[in-house]
Amino acid sequence: MKPRILVVDNDSEMVGVLRRHLESEGLGVLALTDGAEACAALAREDFATVLTDLVMEPVDGLAILREAQRLQPGTRVVLMTAFGTLESVIDAMRHGAYDYLTKPFKLPELSLVVRRALEERRLRDENQRLRAEVEQRYSFDNILGRSKAMRAVFDQIGAVAETDTTVLLLGESGSGKELVARAIHWRSGRRQGPFVAVNCAAIPEALLESELFGHERGAFTGADRKRRGLFAESQGGTLFLDEIAEMPAPLQVKLLRALQDRTIRPVGGNEELRIDLRVISATNRDLPALVRQNRFREDLYYRLAVIPIRIPSLRERPEDIPLLAEHFLRRAATALGKTLEGFDEDALKWLLHHRWPGNVRELENVIERAATLAVKQTITQDDLRTEFTHAESGSEPGVRPTLAEVESQYIRRILEETRGDKRAAAAILGISVRTLQRMQANMLRVGPGLTGTEA
Repeated sequence: MKPRILVVDNDSEMVGVLRRHLESEGLGVLALTDGAEACAALAREDFATVLTDLVMEPVDGLAILREAQRLQPGTRVVLMTAFGTLESVIDAMRHGAYDYLTKPFKLPELSLVVRRALEERRLRDENQRLRAEVEQRYSFDNILGRSKAMRAVFDQIGAVAETDTTVLLLGESGSGKELVARAIHWRSGRRQGPFVAVNCAAIPEALLESELFGHERGAFTGADRKRRGLFAESQGGTLFLDEIAEMPAPLQVKLLRALQDRTIRPVGGNEELRIDLRVISATNRDLPALVRQNRFREDLYYRLAVIPIRIPSLRERPEDIPLLAEHFLRRAATALGKTLEGFDEDALKWLLHHRWPGNVRELENVIERAATLAVKQTITQDDLRTEFTHAESGSEPGVRPTLAEVESQYIRRILEETRGDKRAAAAILGISVRTLQRMQANMLRVGPGLTGTEA
């Protein structure tokens, strides 16, 4: 639809010139010569921009500006004046006018101001729409799950969201830890601030301190400019530290100091910088065990785990599988432009029988693949099953592989698909290369070892 412009001036000839010019530029125009009629129009119709003379009787431009702000707060108001002094223009701008034009003005000048006002309105509306989408997506009551285990998670999110307490999210890879972290952020008083996520295992150890705390120019070779760091970028918001168990020991000390003192010092810097943010961390490892092994600081663990929230695996909440599968299918069908009506009985049984070592992330990928390849409107078991998922589900009745065996099979298959590229495999699995290497070492106790090259 054409953006609608309200033009108001008690000079009918002027109104006609402005209307014809703006319509020639593809805009919809309502042109009026009476301020009272303009106020009535604002009450019944939406306008992207109002272009009004400042000096009119009995209803002047300031009255129209106030009415626009009351009825349509997002509408930009541009004032035209030939008689107003500088003081009247300043007063109008103080009351919220977007811009002003001094008569006589050239039509290209008018076009520039109106287009700028329309673009600012568009960007404002787009930002509000995106924020609303994000808030809807990440608000905890919209995280899908009706199981008792997930309802307990929802209760915990609701209890901690409005506090600034540090939260530690525990759960397997793919279980939705970052989604919960975002839900806490968007439910909190810091929702207007940034949400910054960092995977502690994905950044080389030598660069992690600079990435987190920033650095001064010349602090080390290659530091040709000053860098703020993720703590500074998270000011007023939330910093999410994923895979916190992979943080090197020297940085654990600095993180502990930052959390205790609420200050950071950039690499190569001499001044302490105050920080105001919330820290949420996450791990798929047993941190208390790492503390007992002296591989993770006990004091840091207690500082991070003031409120621990455990995210259940998909195996622990099978009643949520049909709900999630239907959600992912609808989303995939919309993206593909296909009509898909759901799952047949065998497909639903298969979904419930599969072990889902990759949790919700794996389920989403399987559904997306099935939706892409499906030739019927109803998803069948054959659409869901691949050589990999068939092996995961177990073809022999009563045979139940252990969790370690399922995990081992899953990792082997991903490495086969990536031809041994550990970086690519780690990206698919949602873990770091270091975590993948550690899991491979553990797998030697479960079955044959793996081969792979770190690209």
